[in-house]
Amino acid sequence: MTDNPHHLATPSGKPRARSFGIGFDGTPGPFNAITDVPGVAVGYATLISGDGALVVGKGPVRTGVTAILPRPRPDLATPVFAGIFSQNGNGELTGSHIIEETGAFNFPITITNTHSCGVSRDGTLRWMQRVLPAAVDSAWGLPVAAETYDGFLNDINGHHLTSEHVAEALDGAAGGPIEEGSVGGGTGMITFGFKAGSGTASRIVAWQGNSYTVGAFVQSNFGKRRNFTLRGLRVGPELVEPAVREGTARAEKGSIIAIVATDAPFLPHQMKRLARRVPLGVAMTGGFGYHSSGDIFLAFSTANPAAALAPSGRIAKADFIPDTDIDPFFDAVIQAVEESILNALVANDDMTGRDGNFVPALPKTWLKEKFGLKEKFG
Repeated sequence: MTDNPHHLATPSGKPRARSFGIGFDGTPGPFNAITDVPGVAVGYATLISGDGALVVGKGPVRTGVTAILPRPRPDLATPVFAGIFSQNGNGELTGSHIIEETGAFNFPITITNTHSCGVSRDGTLRWMQRVLPAAVDSAWGLPVAAETYDGFLNDINGHHLTSEHVAEALDGAAGGPIEEGSVGGGTGMITFGFKAGSGTASRIVAWQGNSYTVGAFVQSNFGKRRNFTLRGLRVGPELVEPAVREGTARAEKGSIIAIVATDAPFLPHQMKRLARRVPLGVAMTGGFGYHSSGDIFLAFSTANPAAALAPSGRIAKADFIPDTDIDPFFDAVIQAVEESILNALVANDDMTGRDGNFVPALPKTWLKEKFGLKEKFG
């Protein structure tokens, strides 16, 4: 079991999956987070207010936005090679067409609730105009903004997220250890009938004497309780209680957005191949891509910045790891995605939202009994 405190708890002291003795394959990075990839930063704006009956436009509010910067702030106009994969397209990820066309994108990524996806996209452009005006004055911008549905807990039709909240998340984006659970875009999200939301993990991959990092970040909001699988154990059927309690809505509507980052040099078609491995990590936890679940995944590489921004009129050159050596990176994606989902579940508490709709946290006592270990912190 790891002794790295960042592997056991979030900066605010919330438990992570490893703190209960849950074992995982692969070697995590120092923070076990997507921010282990050099230059990648994450920020949140979290909106929680009000209780009781839903009054559209007033609350209760249980929502937010997550910002992921693929490069350091001064370099955000420099594209990253990327690929996307939609396992089940009942959702939205803006900018996907240009990624499919060119194999790259620039500007920050945001993830929020379904009805605020446009606000987060436009807010990103306003923020870029403020902090890096040359990037948008000389060309157009097509930011990546993704979403999952939080209307079981949140006044989603109240449109409480604003461009100012998007700017708050972008301004606050930083490297190092990051919070998980009910924060940012993950604030109102549910997985397997338990409170979930934002989660992250990373893996180190050695190749030809070099060490590369693969990091994952999920906004987890999917799954039926009966399918919940924890490290190969089908535990859902034994977790009948505590149950979701609802007054108005169905709790099993949902989706998952996953962002995979790496500093390994890969070409766009290889990034799409990494994105295609995300569903295998989701399936490890019991997610099967049901009809109403928007399961959309983006992978990008921070390598080859000169090639990604190559001027016209000359040959551009890019380094890349051969496809024949890509398998360990597939493993890393699957491992990091699985652990990210479990971290989103573990780093959480019960939440009551609109109309008294109640979502329990994954029971910590049950986790201790299941794995026979006590948290190594607190």
